[in-house]
Amino acid sequence: MEAPIVTGPRYEALLELLRAADAVWNASRAFFARWELSPSQFNVLNVLRDQPLGLNQTELSQTLVMHRSNLTGLVDQLESRGLVRRREAPGDRRSWRVVLTAEGHRLLRAILPPYFERIEAALAHLSLPRARRLATDLRRVRKQALNPNRPDPLSRA
Repeated sequence: MEAPIVTGPRYEALLELLRAADAVWNASRAFFARWELSPSQFNVLNVLRDQPLGLNQTELSQTLVMHRSNLTGLVDQLESRGLVRRREAPGDRRSWRVVLTAEGHRLLRAILPPYFERIEAALAHLSLPRARRLATDLRRVRKQALNPNRPDPLSRA
């Protein structure tokens, strides 16, 4: 008879992380629907918000952790709505930079206040120090997941 597989608290933590990510994604889809945006489209706009010179699609895809081929469709959709535009990169006519338009800025100004209110309400149970620790812990989980053979020097058994 085989011994039962013991999952333990780390597996339970992973399941809760995945459940939380799924719940947040679904809540985001419902939230952004009133502006006819997907969460991914919002993320593109939000990343470009503080980039007056824009980003090329490689930079944008790396920032969003998204494959360039998926990003192209998102940029096409946002461009058709007048929220972003592509412009030639200075010195490289083969490359394009994606920039937020005035309409894109206007839409973000409408979205961001209720968006940040929603974030505050969802995480209100966390003290600010605990929220910082959670962000640090999640960064470590992400880095470790990307390189599982690298020991985490801060890990405790």
